[in-house]
Amino acid sequence: MIKILGISGSLRAGSSNTALLLAAGKLAPPAMEFTLYEGLGDLPHFSPELDGDDPPAAVRRLRALLQAADSVIVCTPEYAHGMPGALKNALDWSVSSGEFDGKPAAAVSASPSVTGGANAHAWLTQTLNVLGATIPEGASLIVPLVRGKLDPSGAISDTDTADAFRRMFEALARTEGTRRLA
Repeated sequence: MIKILGISGSLRAGSSNTALLLAAGKLAPPAMEFTLYEGLGDLPHFSPELDGDDPPAAVRRLRALLQAADSVIVCTPEYAHGMPGALKNALDWSVSSGEFDGKPAAAVSASPSVTGGANAHAWLTQTLNVLGATIPEGASLIVPLVRGKLDPSGAISDTDTADAFRRMFEALARTEGTRRLA
């Protein structure tokens, strides 16, 4: 079983990014177990003084989930042409502990705009690369006009978007399989 952790960069109740991640998780193949991280708003602001032998409980929980995951999908909205501060903060908490190092990860941005959050996507991709994550080909998605791609029940109604997520899961599985053989 490949364990996938999804992280939505939005704190907003009813977030399109969170809804998209949940809908994508339902498209995962049977050999994958998808879990959504729901503690983004609980994390304290990153501070090196807090990042010692006994970091805050919310940080320990995030790190444990990241360590237990075989792959991570990070989905970000775009705020002021970047990813939200809360998401960047969560990623900053993994710098010293290295949970992303060598881990297969998917970078997804979703926005109601026609650009799909391309600026935030570029920032997210760069940050994941700096953290040492492996973003396989096919695991980098930009989803424009996201609200029109989810039906009222929360499922992905757009065939192209659903297919892109299926390919993303395949890419993560291939990369994780290669990593396990190494």
